[in-house]
Amino acid sequence: MKIKEIRELNATELDQKLVSLKEELFNLRFQHATGQLENPMKIREVKKSIARIKTVQTENARKEAQA
Repeated sequence: MKIKEIRELNATELDQKLVSLKEELFNLRFQHATGQLENPMKIREVKKSIARIKTVQTENARKEAQA
């Protein structure tokens, strides 16, 4: 997920997306542990998307605190 797409989402959509990505990461880790994961790079992509969402949430919180 691109940062531009993430910045267009509102707070509730960000929370929902974060929850779904965490679930996906759990499932990917489970598949990796059982040897069923076909694309291990997917784990890295999901982790980066989670980090991007958290970064945008922090930016939004700081903007609200300053206002």
